[in-house]
Amino acid sequence: MNKTLKIYGILLIVVIVLLWILQINKTEVTDWRKNFDVDKKSPFGLFVFNKEADELFNKKLKRTKDSPFKFYRQNKMQPHNILLINPEIDHSSWKKILKNAEEGSSVMVIGNDLPANIKDTLGTQIPYPDGYRDEKAFMGFTDIKLNKTHLVLDKKPSVAHIERLKKDIEILGFVKYRSDLYTETNQLVKDVNFVKIKFGRGQVYLHLEPLFMTNYYLLKPGGEKYLESVFSYLPNRETVWFAIQDDELTASETTPVAFLLSNPPLKYAWQLFLGGLLLFAFFNAKRKQRIVPVIEAPQNKSVEFVKSIGNLYLQEGDFHDMMAKKAQYFLHRVRMDLSIDTQKLDANFAKKLQAKTGKDLEIIDEGIVLIKKSQDPYAVVYQEDLLKMDRLLDEIL
Repeated sequence: MNKTLKIYGILLIVVIVLLWILQINKTEVTDWRKNFDVDKKSPFGLFVFNKEADELFNKKLKRTKDSPFKFYRQNKMQPHNILLINPEIDHSSWKKILKNAEEGSSVMVIGNDLPANIKDTLGTQIPYPDGYRDEKAFMGFTDIKLNKTHLVLDKKPSVAHIERLKKDIEILGFVKYRSDLYTETNQLVKDVNFVKIKFGRGQVYLHLEPLFMTNYYLLKPGGEKYLESVFSYLPNRETVWFAIQDDELTASETTPVAFLLSNPPLKYAWQLFLGGLLLFAFFNAKRKQRIVPVIEAPQNKSVEFVKSIGNLYLQEGDFHDMMAKKAQYFLHRVRMDLSIDTQKLDANFAKKLQAKTGKDLEIIDEGIVLIKKSQDPYAVVYQEDLLKMDRLLDEIL
């Protein structure tokens, strides 16, 4: 066994020992994500509610994972109750829900927000919650019969609330919390978070804090009583619960990497594979010389470029344009090299140019005539004019 294989073997053993130590000393981490999943026993899952829901709705509960649009295309129902928890549904499904409300159904929507067009339809506004100083909120009801029924939220309350209340919206519940806006006065904020909205022959109940349905709060004192009080507003009739999970959350939990990380043995095998791959790449890269790139000497393409441009102009046969460019280039050199003003191509200009170049005044005058001709957009120019101007201007400068 050579030295390299010994090093690899020692490093592999060290990695295995470290992973074994981490496995022994690992502590269970509580998942505090707001997943609202009916199969999750984590604090903010809906496992307990799902288990007790049939008794809560007097054995008249129908669960479906179909979208409302698909469900109501396949089922024609008399007025009934509709339950939506943290809904993530499309616009067509919302139209089906509201159509059923108009025909006499009662809709219970429990979630932190709604689509903008649905909020406008219901005549409500749900602003983004202001920051609050401590993670605690108090929820209660406006009904005197329920004034002793309340729930204290001590974990991750959203304190979402409703504004722009119309006259036909009945306030059923509220949330109290301490806002950062009132830090100096230590003042409580009281906002509306549970309302009843008349809609056609039916109604829409909107509750903006779905946490009260989760495992954590249902197992707290007062949690079950608060839940029963919220649903006591629904009539005693068949209820359809659209138990649709968040597509984004579901997709993230079913990816191959997420599946590997959710199983401890596969998780550590995956980490061991990545660690070994990294070590292999590190030691293998040091043993091989990097490829030396071949750098070609830069080539001067100026002459080829000039020839290409010249051939292009020659093929086009635009002698007027070529004369104008030649004249423009000549005047530019006169300004830069001889410091002569070229705005007026008169006798004074010709004398100054003759003084600095020493050329005959007749040649200079002929060149000026051709330059003026090139600057005249209506002048008729021939190939002989171009050749003559090119010869004269080259002779002058």
